[in-house]
Amino acid sequence: MAAPIQRTVRILFRLSSSTLQPLRQYPSILQRLPVRTCPGLPLLVPPSHFYCKAASLHEDAVQAAEALSRYKDRPWDYLESEEYIERYGTSPVWEGYRRNHKGGIPPQKTRKTCIRGDKICGNPCPICRDPNIIIHHQNVKLLQQFISPHTGMVYDSTQTGVCMKQQKKLNEAITTAQDHGLLPFQIPFVEYSGEDYSNSHDAVGTTPSPPSLTIGDTWYKWYSEMTPDENQVAKVKKTYKAYLK
Repeated sequence: MAAPIQRTVRILFRLSSSTLQPLRQYPSILQRLPVRTCPGLPLLVPPSHFYCKAASLHEDAVQAAEALSRYKDRPWDYLESEEYIERYGTSPVWEGYRRNHKGGIPPQKTRKTCIRGDKICGNPCPICRDPNIIIHHQNVKLLQQFISPHTGMVYDSTQTGVCMKQQKKLNEAITTAQDHGLLPFQIPFVEYSGEDYSNSHDAVGTTPSPPSLTIGDTWYKWYSEMTPDENQVAKVKKTYKAYLK
């Protein structure tokens, strides 16, 4: 009876030493971790609770605010950043986007806006879903993604999935960029004939000299042929008798 009792005691001692040894080293491991931990959490917690959720959310908000302020003044720098290339590559921002809708037939018009106050819809448009994409008339690389390279026409919102509010901003920015010479625009070709260059047409010819008039002649010939009614003339003279000399 003594031999099996001693064996069980040895086994329990080995198990207790093996379990207590990592717990003794646990504080030193926490100090070596580069990630910030919550000061309110106890030391003996499972590994899934090492990270402080409040601190991580605050850091994400700070990084998002820094990104917005960084690209607010120069929005065209975002299209050349590594973040944009990693997310979109060489494809336009609207490629592969599909709006959530009921049924198999998509609606004929896009939604009016994706952001209303503090509320954001479930599947925002390609411009509203990325806060770093800012529409500006100098952001030429972004505007070129919404212009057909063959016809020079602006893509319809039903093709790109952009909401009506952002589509209106795109149209205004593209028009302003074309006026400033940042974007090309096509002029329809018109064939001119020889008559368009001649100066014999009445509209582009020389102005004739005015006719010479003598004393007593009227400017319009038909005016001299008119004979007024004597009764009407008498009534007018009677009405304005005080003003006539």
